Amino acid sequence: MRNMKNPTTSRLDFLGEYAAWLLGCGATCIRIEKNINRMARAFGVDAGVAIMPRHIEIYARSPHGDLALPVVIRQAPHCGLNFTVNTRLSRLSWEVADGKIGYDEAVSRFAEITAAPPTPRNEVLLLASMANASFCRLFGGDLTAVLVVFVATLAGFKLKQMMMADRRDIRLVFLCCAFFSAAICAGAHIFEWGSTPEIALGTSVLYLIPGVPYINSVSDLLACHYLCAFSRFVDALVLTACLSVGLCAGMYLLGLRMF
Repeated sequence: MRNMKNPTTSRLDFLGEYAAWLLGCGATCIRIEKNINRMARAFGVDAGVAIMPRHIEIYARSPHGDLALPVVIRQAPHCGLNFTVNTRLSRLSWEVADGKIGYDEAVSRFAEITAAPPTPRNEVLLLASMANASFCRLFGGDLTAVLVVFVATLAGFKLKQMMMADRRDIRLVFLCCAFFSAAICAGAHIFEWGSTPEIALGTSVLYLIPGVPYINSVSDLLACHYLCAFSRFVDALVLTACLSVGLCAGMYLLGLRMF
């Protein structure tokens, strides 16, 4: 006899995987809750969600609103921030809620979204370098400073991609990349390339600033998800400290004294 899984359990399994992917690619807690609740209602499941910093728990509720079996626990995948996946998963929840697709098609679409290849690395590298160079220009840097920041970001971000592909610790990645980019811009400052080398040095590590975790921590705080808010804030704070150490080390190595 085939082992037939309970339909409620199957739907909870799917919702658990879905929520874990949302958490892994950088969604806020309030978005995860709303997406899960609207999909659960469409599936006819009375489900609740508990969000931890690295795990998601989806559980069925009894008619009285109490915790009931089954309970599904999933760990967030280490996929990094991915706004494309985040947006497509949110769109999927609305299509389910609006009755455009059913459970089986939602499972198929979810597998397609999570298996889609990421944005080409060289495209991300070029766009990140151009964006950081634009910040330099925005803050008053001359064309020489913009070019220096573009090259420094290109080198630092390429190093980041290589180290992340080699599964190095993210804190070490931030420290090394900040050091690499800062050393290039500090060299331009020493050789007096352009009239605003200090702006180039100051913007050389902006591409490493963990802005999304900071924003998400505030969002989670306002939504009363204090544990996730504190976790994301501390993670962002640690990464900021690492890139600051790298920046200072690059300046110190080349004998640059700003104060």
